[in-house]
Amino acid sequence: MKRFFKRKNAIRGDEIEDSIMTATQEEKAIIETPYERKRLEIVWYLIILILVVLAGRVVYLDVFKGEYYAGLSKGNRVRSIIIKAPRGEIKDKFGKVLVRNVPSLDIVLIPRDFPENSEERKVMTQKIAQILNLDQGNVEIILEVQNKDSLDPVLIKENISQEEALLISEKNNELPGILLDRTAIRQYENGAIFSAFIGYDGKITREELNKNKTNGYGMTDYIGKTGLEKSYEKELRGKHGAKQAEVDSLGNVKKNLGVINPEVGSGLILNIDEELQKKIYDSLSGALEGTGTKTAAAVAINPQTGGVLAMVSLPSYDNNLFARGISSEEYQNIISNKNLPLLNRATSGEYPPGSTIKPAIASAALMEKNIDENTTVVDSVGAIYVGSYRFGDWKIHGVTDVRKAIAESCDVFFYSIGGGYGNIKGLGMDNMKKYLNMFGFGETTGIDIYGELKGLVPDPQWKQEKIGEKWYIGDSYISAIGQGFITATPLQIANYTAAVANGGTLYSPKIVNRIEKGDGTMELVSSEIIRKDFINPEVLKIVREGMRQTITAGTAQSLNSLSVPVAGKTGTAQFGNENKTHAWFTSFAPFDNPQIAMVVLIEGVGDSNSSAVPVARAVYDWYFSR
Repeated sequence: MKRFFKRKNAIRGDEIEDSIMTATQEEKAIIETPYERKRLEIVWYLIILILVVLAGRVVYLDVFKGEYYAGLSKGNRVRSIIIKAPRGEIKDKFGKVLVRNVPSLDIVLIPRDFPENSEERKVMTQKIAQILNLDQGNVEIILEVQNKDSLDPVLIKENISQEEALLISEKNNELPGILLDRTAIRQYENGAIFSAFIGYDGKITREELNKNKTNGYGMTDYIGKTGLEKSYEKELRGKHGAKQAEVDSLGNVKKNLGVINPEVGSGLILNIDEELQKKIYDSLSGALEGTGTKTAAAVAINPQTGGVLAMVSLPSYDNNLFARGISSEEYQNIISNKNLPLLNRATSGEYPPGSTIKPAIASAALMEKNIDENTTVVDSVGAIYVGSYRFGDWKIHGVTDVRKAIAESCDVFFYSIGGGYGNIKGLGMDNMKKYLNMFGFGETTGIDIYGELKGLVPDPQWKQEKIGEKWYIGDSYISAIGQGFITATPLQIANYTAAVANGGTLYSPKIVNRIEKGDGTMELVSSEIIRKDFINPEVLKIVREGMRQTITAGTAQSLNSLSVPVAGKTGTAQFGNENKTHAWFTSFAPFDNPQIAMVVLIEGVGDSNSSAVPVARAVYDWYFSR
């Protein structure tokens, strides 16, 4: 009863302290247990939760991410280092090397090996900029835009000097992530002479890299930019090798673990004749010296195969500048040149062809039977008149048939067969366009370099849409002599001349003859036939006889004393509003068994006999005497 009384009083406010102080062990247990058990349960649950989380993390890292982290760990120790494949050489038809490789060194950065600490990075960029003579700000920009976990090398400076390479090697331990990358650059023999069609290669850009993601390119690779270097990039490039190497924390190689050898790119054997190319280049350059102009082009083609024997464009440029890493000043000098040295005038220059197209117009009139080989036109005043309009000729030709019209370049004859005059029915522009297209005008030839333009063969619909005027008979007259709106490239004129020479086969000309693969096998690059037999052989025979008469009794008689018979057609084409003229001469030789067809264009110099014809004479004289 007494114990009961005390428990009862323990809950009274005025006795609670005494009751607790005098409670028995059993009573204390009854009071304290609920509070202690609750705290223990909370702690226990926390421990279990932590253990579950840790166990789950272990399972995740080991089971789901184990392979990834194992690879990452190995990547910090074992690296695959690219061994670059040399590009294939380029040779002329006789095996003379036109493009070879020479050793070079680049400075590259491995972003993962570069210090993360901002102060260390700043110190390193200062050292790199000082050694390589670069702007520190530019180096910092290169570093900041990189993925810091990447193992892909990033170019800092290409084609460094031997002194710079030695300095980098000496400070190797102070420059983690900075490596010397052994590579090769192109050496173009007589670069300015061959650059028009060989082009050049250079370091790949970010845009080019994105376009070639699946082809195994890296940011330190070279890629063809223009000419054959671009159009045959796939063949020339080769296949990179690699070596497995163990590296330390700074990225320095400690042990080589294995090598996969690179495969050298395929070589190109061209149809180009190196000596002929040099002769045309020198003769054309010499002809420009006294003319006051600096722009010209020439193309030589084998009429029997469609192979391009030579291609010259002036002014030219040295493609070695681009191969070694052109400076800003050098590049500005080139692109600011008003004569556009980077333009390949042979394939991308569009000019009024002048009288060089007269053999094609004569072929059209003979094919359509508007004339025959005996049809004559009387040119008694050196012009024809249509209403108040006068269409003049360069001289009075008298009685003229088709052969004489070609030989003496009689404009009156071609006005008549083009637009019609007297008792001769004119072809009209639609028919002229039809035959000019057959000969390859107004369309690309399909030559194996990029950048070719197709010129223009207009028609009434074109004039209405582009100029907003109808087609007049005068438009047909001037189109028949290669003036007005019509334009062509030197390559088109050389290729059509080759088709006349070979009896009516129009080829898609090719600069490359065959591809020399790494295993020694050859892949022939044939000149496809665009069309053949589109002109009656008897018609072409008449036209060729007219072109031969150009040499024997016409506008290019200075070639009549050569050791081989030549056939050709001169042309003087007006352009602009200042009565300036381009000088053309297209030809082939020997007349009875053509081996070469050649066109020469000199811009803005007037009479072809004082410029283009002498170049052809010098080239033929040399070519058939060597």
